[in-house]
Amino acid sequence: MLVAVRRAADGLDGRPLVLFAAACSDAPVTEPQLSEDVAIEAKGGHHRGASRVSVFSRNMYIGADVDSVMRTLANDPTNTIPVLLWAIGVLENTDFEARAGAMADEVARLRPDVIGLQEVYDITIMIPPLGVNIALDFQGTFEDSLAARGLNYVEAAKVTDTDAFLPAYGIHLVDHDVILVNPDRVDVHSGDGQLFGANLGDVGFGVEIVRGWTMIHATIAGMEMEVWNTHLESGSDPLIAGLRGAQAGELVSLASTEMPVVMMGDFNDEVGSPMHQVMTDLGGFEDVWLELRHRARGFTCCHEHDLSNRRARFDERIDYVFSRGIAHPRSGLQGQIRRTGLRPGERVPGPEYKIWPSDHAGLFAKFLMPPAHGVRP
Repeated sequence: MLVAVRRAADGLDGRPLVLFAAACSDAPVTEPQLSEDVAIEAKGGHHRGASRVSVFSRNMYIGADVDSVMRTLANDPTNTIPVLLWAIGVLENTDFEARAGAMADEVARLRPDVIGLQEVYDITIMIPPLGVNIALDFQGTFEDSLAARGLNYVEAAKVTDTDAFLPAYGIHLVDHDVILVNPDRVDVHSGDGQLFGANLGDVGFGVEIVRGWTMIHATIAGMEMEVWNTHLESGSDPLIAGLRGAQAGELVSLASTEMPVVMMGDFNDEVGSPMHQVMTDLGGFEDVWLELRHRARGFTCCHEHDLSNRRARFDERIDYVFSRGIAHPRSGLQGQIRRTGLRPGERVPGPEYKIWPSDHAGLFAKFLMPPAHGVRP
């Protein structure tokens, strides 16, 4: 997914910087080992009487290639309306109501204690001369889908990230990150949601790109802990990679060192990146996939923009669950981690063809908690 952004690069000479950054790749690489995600158990996940805590990270996906519209606005404004209408057509074909039902089905199968959601959009597009009138509430639609399946999840934390209003085109997009919890399993003591201090900022057109995080301090299955959910900045330019590292640094600096911590979300970078080094080397977090599934590549991104591809062609792992203070003193991290939304049978009927729940895979992790928990020195 290409995004064109313009910003004053801090630490350079103040000159505008134009970046064309890859957030998701559509390279035709087929991810093997899908069967391993169906019912994977790892490292002694059957200890009798042990507490178990589970989390589910889900990027909900806006549903269209918004970056193409932004790129057209920046470079070819006279062609904006045709490109905008094309994007609206894609948005309609990626039918969020159907996708919300598919993601709710995932929750029904997995029954996580905590759900971390990214790209939870409110979308309003009103262009009366063209007969366009779209109003989408991702969170409300998803919660309705959960309730229709008899699932009770409640909001515990929320942050509003980018709020983009383009009145000349009748477009208003508001991005949120949200934590939902199962109140029968999770006793929330406090919740919070904040924007990062380090953000991309003004990209023109009156739009400011900002990202943030949500967190809860809670007792889950008798264990006091923190659970965080975030969505770091996207883009392949080294400066953007550095920005993600700074955002990860903020997370590390804010997380508790007195109790177990789980961090999940779309971190938009791979192993070896500044982000990953900050989380693991500086922050002391374990990359749960590497710990429990180190022989599997675990790609999580991305399906085609219109979600029309019949098979997953993922080629990067950018969604993560990190943990700290959960490993057992002798046997290390114990539990399971698996993906959702990348087997062909998980597609659902859309208006024109079968569609995937999102352009990302979901990531579910269940931890076998140590009897005496805390951050090991």
